[in-house]
Amino acid sequence: MNVMGVGGVFWRSRNINELKKWYSEVLGIALNNEWNGTTLPSQEGNETIFSLFKEDNDYFPKEQQVMLNFQVEDMNECLKHLKKLGVPLLKETEKSEFGTFTWIADPEGRWIELWAK
Repeated sequence: MNVMGVGGVFWRSRNINELKKWYSEVLGIALNNEWNGTTLPSQEGNETIFSLFKEDNDYFPKEQQVMLNFQVEDMNECLKHLKKLGVPLLKETEKSEFGTFTWIADPEGRWIELWAK
């Protein structure tokens, strides 16, 4: 058996409609009204990373078991969009040999990492 890729990300929500609206406005991910999801088609240059963290690692909040990471095309445009919408950054944007990273939280407090190569 070989895993071909990530098949989905699923979680519970206190307010699905609010979360759907936020993900659409902030990240451009329109979620289907019928099944509250969408398909994010693979694009050339896109990568899916699967990585484990020790439970005491402080890269994201310890009470949060999973953190989403979305690859964005252009971090400068992304940051302008977030600022325009008034979405606060949780930490200063960081650059490393892996790319540029910034962090925001959805309305239910889940940290989301945004990454540009």
